[in-house]
Order: sequence, then structure tokens, then C-alpha cells
Amino acid sequence: MAHSFNSLRLLRAWRSLNHAPICNRCLQSRRTLATQAAVANPEPYTELEQESSLVPLQSPHPKARAFDPLAFPKSRRRQLPPSRYRFRSPRYDRGPMHPHQPLHPSDPASREFVPGPFSSPRVELAYHSIIAPDFMTMCYQHTPPGFRPLEKGPRLRPWVGDNPYFANRQLRGPRGGDVLRLLRRPITFRNVPMVERVTVHAFCKGALKGGSGYLHVAGMILQAITNQRVVVHKARSNEQGWGLIRGRPVSLTVDLKGEDMYHFLGKMINVVLPRIKDWNGVRATTGDNSGNLSFGLTPDVVAGFPEIEINYDAYPTKLIPGLYVTIHTTASCDKDARLLLQQLGIPFYGKIVD
Repeated sequence: MAHSFNSLRLLRAWRSLNHAPICNRCLQSRRTLATQAAVANPEPYTELEQESSLVPLQSPHPKARAFDPLAFPKSRRRQLPPSRYRFRSPRYDRGPMHPHQPLHPSDPASREFVPGPFSSPRVELAYHSIIAPDFMTMCYQHTPPGFRPLEKGPRLRPWVGDNPYFANRQLRGPRGGDVLRLLRRPITFRNVPMVERVTVHAFCKGALKGGSGYLHVAGMILQAITNQRVVVHKARSNEQGWGLIRGRPVSLTVDLKGEDMYHFLGKMINVVLPRIKDWNGVRATTGDNSGNLSFGLTPDVVAGFPEIEINYDAYPTKLIPGLYVTIHTTASCDKDARLLLQQLGIPFYGKIVD
């Protein structure tokens, strides 16, 4: 009995030695009171650099001073081909199978690259934080689970008659017109209408008889208030009633997107439009039934932009043009586009036609 008890104690002792509760790494990392700590460094500043960074550097090697970076490339007998170090994005997109593909617009070497944004426009912040949630709440349509909308008939009508050519003829348009309007889909968080781009147009009728001064002043004004280069348009045909001559420049256009678009809308809505005396707003009948609304600004209103007021003497008063502003939205009907612009701060008056 005693022999078995002693063997059991030996077995337990052997297990305790093989499976120590503290590993060697822990024993090395722990320091008991009996051991001595590392000796402190008496000179802690020995690892710092002795020389100051303000001391002038030594003169470069004679070969480095004799090297001329301009004379070296001129000494080449053959110039390097430009394709080795520079990629020129193609001007036209010739399809996905063409070996020379244009770069993505986000690439700085792309022709369509636009740097920015460099700021957060106030109108954009107001849209994402206030206007978009309110718009979705106002246009919300509740549908119970399992609801299926009614299936509507085809919008195009077939040709009915005994004529044998009706079989392969294209379908007829809707009654009352041949233009199919966009279908309005229920508003969700995925398709809340927003401003896509803004087009600012100036028609200079005085340039037909009064010279190119009207175009120059209009171009300077558009570039000042929009921060974009203008596009000059020429007359396509001769029109005696309007005094148009084919091939002569008559108008200027600027398309605004992104940051410049929101800055222009903010200036126009918060600074320019409130200064108009006895202004009722924009006519409610404006629109193209596709979510795009237009209105005009007289020369007196155009002179109220901050960029024009601060340097008013640079623009002759008689040459300041009127502007036509077209706001393109992602809405599919004028009703949603009008509601969006009302939330941005543009009032409407008159009879509403949807």
C-alpha cells in the first residue's frame, strides 16, 4: 500500500516538472527583488547628433557640379520616342474592342478629369441632410406586404385594319401626340430627385449688328459667375425675322456640374433672386414634362451677382446680356422637379400644369 502511494507521488511530481505553470519566457521577463536592474546610462545625450542642421553642407563632388542637365539630352543623337514616357489619352472612344482605350475620368491623365472637390457647398450639404429625407417622406406611398400594382396596357397601339402592310408596321403612338412621356416611379431612398446639371445660356442679338463686343462681355460675365469656360455657338441657318446669318457667332453656353453647379445655385437663390423688386417667382407652367425647368434673368438681375458687383466698371452697362437658366433634374416629371426647386428656395406662381 505504501509502495503504491509513493509511486503516485512520484508520478504527480514528474507531471508538475514537465508542465510548469510559468514558462521560461515569463521567468526571464520577471525580475525578483534579489536581482539587480540595468545600470542607468550616465550620458543620455550620446545618441543625439552632434552637428546642427543649420550648418552648411559640404560642397558637392566636382563631377556633380560639372553635370549640365540641359546639355545631356541635347547630346543624344536620337531622341526618345514620346510613347515611352508619356501616354496620350485618345480623343474619341472607338468602342470596347479597340486596343487604344480612353482612361477613366478619375485618372489625372484623362481628358475628362476634373480636379476637386475643394469645398463643401452649402446647397449640397442642405440637400443631403434636409431636403432629400423630407422629399422622400412627402412622396412616400405605403404598400402592404404582398401588394401587386395593377398591370397597365401597352402604351403603343397596334394598327387595326385590312391593310396587309399593317402586320410589320411599327406601333402607333399614344392618342393626342406621338411623344411618350417618362413614367413616374414611386419615390424611394434609391431615386430621390436631385439636381443633375445646370445650363446657363446667353443669346447676344446685338452681336449681329453691333460687333463682337457683346460676345466678349457676355463671355466674361459667364466665366466670372460660373467659373467655367464658355462654349460659343454659331447660327446654323439664315433667319430674316431674327436677323441670323449662317456661320456667325450669336450665343454662349456653359454647363455646370458638381461643385460649381451648387455654388452657382447658392449665389442665385440666396443673393441674386431676393434682390429683385416685385418678383413673384418662376412661372409654374415652365418645364418640358421630363423634369427640366427653365427661367430667364434680365440684364439688371445679372448685374446683381457678387462677381459683377465687385468689378462693375469692367462691364459696359449696355452690353450686359440676359441669361436663360435651365435646371436639369433626375425627376421624371415636372411636378417632382418643381417640388425639389421649391425646397431649394425658388418660388413658383401661376397655374400649375402637370
